[in-house]
Amino acid sequence: MTIQLHTLSNGFRVITEHMPSLQTVSVGVWVLAGARHERIEQNGIAHFLEHMAFKGTKTRTALQIAEQIEDVGGYINAYTSREMTAYYARVLEQDTPLGIELVADILRNPIFDPNEIEVERGVILQEIGQALDTPDDVIFDWLQEVSYPDQALGRTILGPAERVKAFGRSDLSGFVSEHYRPEQMILVAAGAVDHEAIVKQAEALFGDMKGGGGLSLIEPAKFVGGERRETKALEQVHFTLGLEGPDYRDDDIFTAQVYAIALGGGMSSRLFQEVREKRGLCYTIFAQTGAHEDTGMMTIYAGTSAEQINELSAITIDEMKRAAEDMTEAEVARARAQMKAGLLMGLESPSNRAERLVRSLSIWERVPDLNETIAKIDAVDVAGVKAFGEKMVADTGVAMALYGPKSDAPALDELKGRLAG
Repeated sequence: MTIQLHTLSNGFRVITEHMPSLQTVSVGVWVLAGARHERIEQNGIAHFLEHMAFKGTKTRTALQIAEQIEDVGGYINAYTSREMTAYYARVLEQDTPLGIELVADILRNPIFDPNEIEVERGVILQEIGQALDTPDDVIFDWLQEVSYPDQALGRTILGPAERVKAFGRSDLSGFVSEHYRPEQMILVAAGAVDHEAIVKQAEALFGDMKGGGGLSLIEPAKFVGGERRETKALEQVHFTLGLEGPDYRDDDIFTAQVYAIALGGGMSSRLFQEVREKRGLCYTIFAQTGAHEDTGMMTIYAGTSAEQINELSAITIDEMKRAAEDMTEAEVARARAQMKAGLLMGLESPSNRAERLVRSLSIWERVPDLNETIAKIDAVDVAGVKAFGEKMVADTGVAMALYGPKSDAPALDELKGRLAG
């Protein structure tokens, strides 16, 4: 497999990875601007913009975009995260030029038709309503909000309904002008790719964009912590805890992932075994880590009854403390194996390959060799995991969100006291 990188004179980057024996290509443009790049009055505009991507350009109607990609059996989609927005397609090898041209048309020639804006505004408001009706979705937004209060990183990607109702054409075009610059854009392709042909097409489609200005700045993040409780007549109490973790450039990121997997990353993990298998307190419980430019968070989630939330939350804290004290070599080895298997299995997909290329390039300005990444995973040892666990336990910054029927769940200060006790 061959990774090749080329930068156009205006700063627009093209990175490809050839995957032998494949007959398909995953291709798209990732823009290094997402919800975190919004000012407070813009909250939700990056996501709104993503929705408008397929609503017509100067050369194609929305129906023509859909028909042209589906005429060749491909698909096209987009997503918005807190730090980037992606527009991508999956096509057969011979249709790679069409996939690139469609994505370029969407990015370079949007018309933001007022009628389509109104239609999509309704769709997004429905999406917000759906999220609010999905407890195990919305609770993570609330956790993010109390972890990073009054900060761009703490605001939702969808944005509040009142702002979405007010956005107009000028808001969309303004965000594009601010952030959709060539140095903030990366064309990525993985699979049956011809690097030189893709670079040539990228030059034709994006080479005339005016560069300058560098990468968009973000507001520095500060993990604060706090709690939010919402009472609603649900079958379960949905419970999340958040603790600050390393950012994605921190050497501790691999240790954090191993710790989270051993604590709550699978059926053999401590939380799953103790809370679900031994005590039957829940159906779902897990721990995971997420990372950003300058911060990260370890999150624990579970859903249980109002009568059992007190016991479940107490055991969760106790298991965190115990993991810092008696983590075993077998558990660490198992977590390392899960990480490596997940990485390698995922990279059999060209879509996952493309994601890895763009994320690596945006973080480190290069794509680390797989053996380098695996070596860093293998370097995580028991002592390091215990030390990381002790840091988590000693950290006073803790966030909690609860959603469901009224319960006797302990206050955050009680849990923090148990964590420190």
